[in-house]
Amino acid sequence: MKISNGVKIIYEDEDLLVYDKSAGVNCDDFHERVHRLDKDTSGIFLVAKNDKALEFFQRQFKERKVEKKYISLVVGHLKNQTGEIRTLLGRAPSDRRKQKVFLPQEPETRDKREAITCYKVLQRFKDYDLIEAEPKTGRKHQIRAHFAYLGHPIAGDKLYGFKGQHTPQGLKRQFLHASYLKIELPINQIKEFKSELPDELKTKLPQK
Repeated sequence: MKISNGVKIIYEDEDLLVYDKSAGVNCDDFHERVHRLDKDTSGIFLVAKNDKALEFFQRQFKERKVEKKYISLVVGHLKNQTGEIRTLLGRAPSDRRKQKVFLPQEPETRDKREAITCYKVLQRFKDYDLIEAEPKTGRKHQIRAHFAYLGHPIAGDKLYGFKGQHTPQGLKRQFLHASYLKIELPINQIKEFKSELPDELKTKLPQK
């Protein structure tokens, strides 16, 4: 297992590199990246080794054939233990750095794209829920925008968080980790990749 510049290689073959990335690493710096994680999101990240493999993997993302799961700590308590968030997402007119939820009946939704996130609550704490989120689409900031829309932003999220919201002591970034990914390889084999919650997040979980 190789570790370099905040990324750990957890799998490699002639077509693919699978990294377990630390928060703070910018995915846009990687040539032929298959998808992206936000800079301050940790976890599983794929990079193709050639153009043919890149096209093969990106097609699966586009066709929603890739299974992805994230672990996150959200502020407050979600109304339901499990649920599906289905909206349109587009750039926020008031802040170009952010994505905003739009509903189908709203005007000016032509350039907005469907975003679907399923979730389940794993554990409840006094002021937070630890959840597993499964995005069915791959929109920018999708999980962050969706839970802020529900009124339960991700703990430590400076962009989507609410003024004066609770944050676990010592948490320096958004509590969001790409923990699982399942994809087909060009050799006609389905492969699963897993990443444990890093200590920097594990140690910030509230006491019961």
